[in-house]
Parts: sequence; C-alpha cells; structure tokens
Amino acid sequence: MTAMVNGGPGLSGLRAIVTGGGSGIGLATVRLLAASGAAVAALDLKPDAACEPFDDAMHLAVPLGVRADVTEDASVRAAVDEVAGCFGGVDILINNAGVGAQGTIETNPYDEWHEVFDINVVGIVRVTRACLPYLRQSASAAIVNTCSIVATVGLPERVLYGATKGAVYALTLAMAADHLSEGIRVNCVSPGTVDTPWVGRLLEKAEDPAAASAALRARQPLGRLVSPNEVAAAIAYLASPSAGAVTGTNLRIDGGLQGLRIPSRR
Repeated sequence: MTAMVNGGPGLSGLRAIVTGGGSGIGLATVRLLAASGAAVAALDLKPDAACEPFDDAMHLAVPLGVRADVTEDASVRAAVDEVAGCFGGVDILINNAGVGAQGTIETNPYDEWHEVFDINVVGIVRVTRACLPYLRQSASAAIVNTCSIVATVGLPERVLYGATKGAVYALTLAMAADHLSEGIRVNCVSPGTVDTPWVGRLLEKAEDPAAASAALRARQPLGRLVSPNEVAAAIAYLASPSAGAVTGTNLRIDGGLQGLRIPSRR
C-alpha cells in the first residue's frame, strides 16, 4: 500500500509538472504533491508563488517554477524539456492552466471564444504533446486534467467556459483510450465553484458582492464554496500509484451540485 505523507498520497520519487501552478488550484496542487514526496515543477506565466517555501518544519524541497505560456508551443516545449532535464524525466502531468469566462452565446466576442479555447483546450494539447515522450518512459505515468462541473451541468452565463470544459471532458476520455496501451492513465477532476482568485474577482465586480457570494454558496448543496486544497487532494489521488486502476474517470468535487437536489430550508 502506498504511504500517506502529510495528508496526501505517497508520491516519493515521482516527478510532476503542474500547469497554472502559480495560484489557486494549481498552487494548492503543487504544494500537496511536494508534501507527498514528488519533485514538482509549476509552469505558469507567473510561477513565483510556487517557488516560495511553504512547510519549513518538514524541510520539503522547494518546487521548481518555470515560466511558460500554454498558448505558445515553443514556450511549452522549452519549459517541459527544462523540467525533464532537471528532474531526469516526467511521471505526472497536471493540465490545470485555464481561464474563466462569463456571458451568453451572444455576449462573448469571437476573439474571446478563440482565446479561451486556445488556453483551456489547445493548451492541454500542447503541454501533453511535449510531455508524452517523457511519460512513455515512466512506469507510473499519469495525466490529470482540470475540468469543471459546467461540463455536465448547465449554469447561467457560462456558455463559453462550459463549452471549453465540455471539450476537456471529451478530450480526457479520448486520451485515456489512446494511451491505455502505453501505460499512461488519464483522468480529470470537475470542481464546483472554488474559492479562487478568479471567483474573488467576479464577486468584486458584482453589484452586490455579498449577495452574489451567498448565491454561489447556496448553489452547491453543501452550502459553501469548494477549497483549492480539496480539489488538490483529488488531483493528487488520481495522479498517484494508489489510483493505478483508475483511468477515463471524471472525479467531481462539487459540493453535491451534480447529483443532489436538497429542498430549501426556510
């Protein structure tokens, strides 16, 4: 049985890349993977936060921060090669980089449609292509894509974001089928509304931030936002050898939004 370290699955000796590792879910994932024994690199436009010591008591290795733009193939390949050269390979890829979008099918301009798809979907393609030669050499290869509950639940004014995450869900299943024979597991996590900087910025723009925050909390049957650490724990599990029989799976961390219908309490 794989050992548990600091609340996370044992990943000692494994080498991981986390895109979008400089904040939010990505940063929480970087820190949990490192606390679980992995050598971790955060790829981000602003990776500095991931390089700060976060648990001096355990004397953990500080994650590696590498600047990378997932919309540029040359940037991605240079970053992945740098990490692989430093770590001696890559075992785990967490495709987490992404951007949000608000609006209906009429209100998001076409340029935004292209931009968000380029980051949220084609960005996964670029990074995965760059990592595949290294993953094929690993005995513990795993890919985890950050999807979203909006891939399977219709929410107001999330049409563009939902379309990209629906694509990520389909992409995950197809990747899992394609790379099964190579020993590369591919899964995704679908968070509900997470307490991230992006959600914070949305609330700041609302006419009544307090009411908007209450509505987001109430939308999830659990009655609160999901924490980045809770999503990171799911990602770490799927990436770990403990999930060796798990591939082509979508793990929802959504406070019950997908499957529960709880009567309102008055």
